Amino acid sequence: MRFHLIAAAALLPLLAVAGLQATAHATDPATPSGLQRGTASGLRRDADAIRALGVTGVQARVTTSTKTLAVTSGVADLGTGRPVPAEGRFRIASTRKAFVATVALQLAGEHRLSLDDSVERWLPGVVRGPGYDGRGITVRQLLQNTSGIPDDLPGYTNPQEYLDQRGDVWTREQLVTRALAHPLTFPPGTGWSYSNTGFILAGMVVERVTGRSLQQEITDRIIRPLGLHQTTFPGVTPTVPRPHAQAYERFSPGNLVDVTDQVPGDPDSIISSTRDLARFFRALAGGDLLAPPELAAMRRTVPINADVELVWPGGQYGLGLARRPLPCGGVYWGHDGGDAGYITVTGVTSDGHRSAIVSMSTALGDSLDHHLQQQRAADTLIQHALCRTT
Repeated sequence: MRFHLIAAAALLPLLAVAGLQATAHATDPATPSGLQRGTASGLRRDADAIRALGVTGVQARVTTSTKTLAVTSGVADLGTGRPVPAEGRFRIASTRKAFVATVALQLAGEHRLSLDDSVERWLPGVVRGPGYDGRGITVRQLLQNTSGIPDDLPGYTNPQEYLDQRGDVWTREQLVTRALAHPLTFPPGTGWSYSNTGFILAGMVVERVTGRSLQQEITDRIIRPLGLHQTTFPGVTPTVPRPHAQAYERFSPGNLVDVTDQVPGDPDSIISSTRDLARFFRALAGGDLLAPPELAAMRRTVPINADVELVWPGGQYGLGLARRPLPCGGVYWGHDGGDAGYITVTGVTSDGHRSAIVSMSTALGDSLDHHLQQQRAADTLIQHALCRTT
């Protein structure tokens, strides 16, 4: 369904999808042998473990300052059995929150806004209603999910709802209005709750500060400088650029539905690739996009709530960036996302030297247990990749 926080997963009987028997393949023949020897077999094994849960297609990429390894597992299309493209495009969903936060922090570094500015200063009259006062909610709280602003986002829970709603177009203002019809989750600054609405408002603040569209700011400040040639904004276009794997949702056991074609539920949706996301997160962690004070502010974290703790064990949340513990010691950073069948899980070391990105083209969300199975399998891939030293 739309607006997954992270991955949804399930154990799919493999007899129902015989095409999933494809093995993982190294897909970057130019990869130096040192990284292949040290990582390839483990990366293939972890990608296959995700596929074995019933995920139709998996792309995984590990990148260091000098080396890259990409593997795939499964198939891109259950109907044709074509292979998963190593450079496949996909909707990154909530992973875009790291892009929005980066732009906001750049503006803070330029003294064009303050993280402690109120929402009311930049969006007068927008956050109003019973229990709401934009004067008491800050930009920092929007970016850290501590504003107390809830979500009420459109979505579908079965194949018929998908067919009925896949062409719906929602504006930011409409999504904010839906959310503000509900009471605050908690008084601003007193708790933590994942809020897509907060980031919608943050994007609106960026536009008010700059007088330009959020898409243009992300393009000029991130996409163009980093050469993210596979990163685009679909707008209301329902299709995904080629090459791509088809996206599937599992609404109930044994019920996989192709949900590739639909208007993105997020007006600022981004389509990208594992290559581009690796470049973005390594540049971010390495200090290429933010000056030290702003990067430090982004990494100043708070505890997450119990519901999300189930999904991100040991996790904490900064400004559009999550921190997770590594089993080999230390921490890693990233932001996961899931929407319309595409699930993205990311990780980068604190110094930006090593990143791991996995894209899955199936959201198997028929139970919480299965949701957690897929997330755990993806986390395992990321953590193994970041902990390897070769």
